[in-house]
Amino acid sequence: MLTPKPRRNKRISQENGPRWQLPALNWRRIGTLGGGVLLALALVFGLRYVLDQPIERVEVRGHFQRVSQPDVEKIVRARLAGAGLLSIDLDNLGRGLKSLPWIDSVTVQRSWPRGLVVSVVEQNAVALWNNSGLLNARGELFLSDARFLPPELPRLSGPLGTEAEVTARYLSSQGRLTESGMRLVRLALDERGAWELTLDNGIVIRLGRRDVDARFDRFMSAGAPLLAQRATDVAYIDMRYSSGFAVGWRTGGTHLAGGNKSAGDQNPDG
Repeated sequence: MLTPKPRRNKRISQENGPRWQLPALNWRRIGTLGGGVLLALALVFGLRYVLDQPIERVEVRGHFQRVSQPDVEKIVRARLAGAGLLSIDLDNLGRGLKSLPWIDSVTVQRSWPRGLVVSVVEQNAVALWNNSGLLNARGELFLSDARFLPPELPRLSGPLGTEAEVTARYLSSQGRLTESGMRLVRLALDERGAWELTLDNGIVIRLGRRDVDARFDRFMSAGAPLLAQRATDVAYIDMRYSSGFAVGWRTGGTHLAGGNKSAGDQNPDG
């Protein structure tokens, strides 16, 4: 009978296994680097403390006609709230000033050692919008319910969201009309997309919905000379015809000029 051999416990000698040791540290170098970091932080915070002085002087610049300078100064004082020259939030101050009516742009700069310079540019209204608002040259409605509407401004109208489009057409048209001795006082875009211009002498120019630029060019080349000769007799000029244009007389009646009336001209587009 075979007798099983007893098992022997195998011991792994630590001398034969891997060892883990702490890396050698250059404590002098670590101390030097740490001291440098602390010194740099101390210099940064110290410099900030020295430079972040209380604001003692605020200079407001701008040509004020519609904006009240005391209102500007009031917002500036409210935004200071004990902030220093470095810690003050210049963007927040600028946004607060732009909330005032008639302010177009604001620039806020630090003026060392303890001052601020606030430069304000007012909006330049170029037209009235839908009888109650004011537009700037970019076609932005900066006041939707103005208390004072300058009577000398032209009147523009159109559906919501077309302010920039109508303003751009007004500016381009007015420049060419002025060169020919005419002044545009009203420009309307209706819900269907049809354009209508009114001159300061009451004459209406109908451009319709299609080929608006080409029709305006045709008016300038053919209709404008007619107005130069008989402006007091003309009530409107209708450029919506494919052949020539129609002239409505103040005494009544309509005359087609610049071409022969065709079947397609019986119902010009609106």
